[in-house]
Amino acid sequence: MKEGPDIAQTAALIGDPARANMLVALMDGHALTATELAQEAGVTKQTASSHLARLTEGGLLKREVQGRHHYFRLNGADVGAALEALMGVSASRTGPRTRPGPRDPALRHARVCYDHLAGEMGVQLYEHAQGAGWISGDGTVLTLTEAGHAAFSEFGIALEPLQENRRPLCRACLDWSMRRHHLAGGIGKALLQSFYDRGWARRLPGSRIVSFTPQGERAFQGYFRAG
Repeated sequence: MKEGPDIAQTAALIGDPARANMLVALMDGHALTATELAQEAGVTKQTASSHLARLTEGGLLKREVQGRHHYFRLNGADVGAALEALMGVSASRTGPRTRPGPRDPALRHARVCYDHLAGEMGVQLYEHAQGAGWISGDGTVLTLTEAGHAAFSEFGIALEPLQENRRPLCRACLDWSMRRHHLAGGIGKALLQSFYDRGWARRLPGSRIVSFTPQGERAFQGYFRAG
């Protein structure tokens, strides 16, 4: 490759099926041990350790040590966004699995993408914010408008700490199942945490599925209605 970053090296790291399964297992933003990731990849712990070393050296994962335990997580929201985008490309080129799992409809409805809401409800949130004039921009990085500052503050999002963070306040993330954008960035993360704190939703154990209660979904629709 003659110009720009070497995408081949990163693509090769992601392209191995075992490593791809490990990366997808970490897309909910949580950290997992090498043993847990070996189970996700369907390989031995020794093989998993080799894969994890390569992913860490390649900058896709970061390792955290607590006592005797070594935990691995994605090395930033941009890695999660790249994986989400690749899933969208794969879905549009290869089509859905021939035997979809029982949780597939729930994943498409609402799920975690690293640390923000994705799926149908995530896209609805983004499109409502855009239609209401809370965010502006047609690229990846978005601008929070005055109307958006007022709306998110009224919802209970503390914006000042988010603005002091180096992470973008709001950005568009391409949703693999909807093939439209959902809202990422500091506000995306804060909104998902707010849904949990309000008791509107919870993340199902061992899954990326975000399960809204009937009351929580009604409240969500009241704030972020479609159309």
